[in-house]
Formats: sequence, structure tokens, C-alpha cells
Amino acid sequence: MVEPLVFAAVLAAAAMHAGWNALAKRGLEPARAVTLIAIATSLAALPLLPWVALPRGELWLWIVGSAVLHTAYKLALIEAYSAGELGQVYPIARGTAPLIVALVGVLWLGETLAPELFAGVLVLSFGVILMALKGSGPRPEPAAIGYALATACAIAAYTLVDGHGARRAPSAASFALYLFVIDGAMIAAVFLARWGPREMIGLARHWRHGLIGGTLSLGAYWVAIWAMTQAPIAAVAALRETSVLFALLLSRVLLGERLGLGRLGAALMILAGAVLVRA
Repeated sequence: MVEPLVFAAVLAAAAMHAGWNALAKRGLEPARAVTLIAIATSLAALPLLPWVALPRGELWLWIVGSAVLHTAYKLALIEAYSAGELGQVYPIARGTAPLIVALVGVLWLGETLAPELFAGVLVLSFGVILMALKGSGPRPEPAAIGYALATACAIAAYTLVDGHGARRAPSAASFALYLFVIDGAMIAAVFLARWGPREMIGLARHWRHGLIGGTLSLGAYWVAIWAMTQAPIAAVAALRETSVLFALLLSRVLLGERLGLGRLGAALMILAGAVLVRA
């Protein structure tokens, strides 16, 4: 069972996560949008560092390792959004990740899940994947599916690292804020190396876009990291994927993507999974 406060907080984080992903798909080209939001998240975290404990010792390995995985996730996400629709790519990536987290956590990392929690993870994850594969409109291109699955693997990896790393940190806030700063610096360096300083300077013109997305991203994952110190990592990972319900709405309202009965039916399966996780 996930406590009510944790449950509500993760649902709020899911809504924020869907929001910044919709921004990444709308307006700017995906590489620029994702980079801009990552840099904005890092800048938003910087002034908060004096208010949290400085990580020490081996904890830096967890933070830097997580930042590398987050950078890999963003690079895969950029390619996925370049190849497919938000309403298809996002569910495949987000729905597959909690299955990987649950299996790795239980089989190799000693996580324990009650039967109803494990059932909830399965139902919710399959509902998310079904939303992408059975929705209206054309089937996802193979390239989009491949990049979405690569994104899922990166999500699963950083989720497990962050969950265990945050439990070793002085506080979830300390782990999260230093992670955001390093992650933003890494993705900025990748963008600078690939596209050059002129393109980097050009991102500043879209600072409002970055401010909104960065704030949503900061809040969404800060809450998620805190939640993983309060509840099983797999359960939190699954609940975060209720974000596809918010992404479903945003893809229709902001991006004009079609919904269809298939995706609406999958949404009911996601809700059923969330109820099982909470039970």
C-alpha cells in the first residue's frame, strides 16, 4: 500500500512531468526544447543548493552516475520525439520502464512488492503501452518504437539509481538538487559540442518556454525522488506513469493529436492499475 500523501504527491508530479514533455514536443525542435528545459531546471536548482546538505563520499558516484543516465535518457527522448507523436512515444517509453524497474528491483536488488502492488504495476504498465499501440491514427514507426524503448531502459536505470541513492543521501532534496545541476551541465555540454555556441545562445530567446518547463521538471522529479524514499521504488515508478493520462489530454488539446476509443480504454486500465497500487 502507498500512503495517501505519497500517492497524491506522485500524481501531482505525474501531471507536471506530462506538462514539460508536452512543451518539449510543442513549438521548439525536440533537441532544443529538451536541452532548454534541462538547463532551466539546473538554473532553478542552483540557488537552492545552500539550503541542503552537501553530499559526501560515495554518494557522489550515485549522483554523477544518475546524471549520466539522465543525459542518455534525454538524448534518446530527443530522437524518439523526432520520430513519432507524443501520444505514441510517451506511453511506450513510460509504460515499459516500470516493468523493468519492478523486475530488476525484485530479482536483483532485494525490493519486495506485495501481490496487489505487483499486480497494479503490471496492469498500469500494460495500460500505458496499450494506449500507444491501440490508439487511433497510424501505428508508430519502427524507429520511434526503438528510441522509445531505449528511453524506457534509461528511465528504468536512473529510477533504480536515484531511488537507492536518495536513500543514502542526507535528504531527498540534497540528492535531487545536486543531480539537477550536474545533469543540466552535462546536457548543455552535449548540445554545445553537437550544435555549437551560436545555437546555444539562440536558446536564450525562448527563456519563457524554458522557465515553465524547467519549473515543472524540477518539481516533478524532486517529488518522485522523495517518494522513492517513502515507498517501494517500483510502485512509485508505476504511479508516475499515470502521467500518460495527462499527456493524453495535452496531446489532444495542445498538439491536435487524435485520441480514439483504444486510448480511452487504455486510460481505464491505467486508472485500475493506480487503484491497485494504492489499495
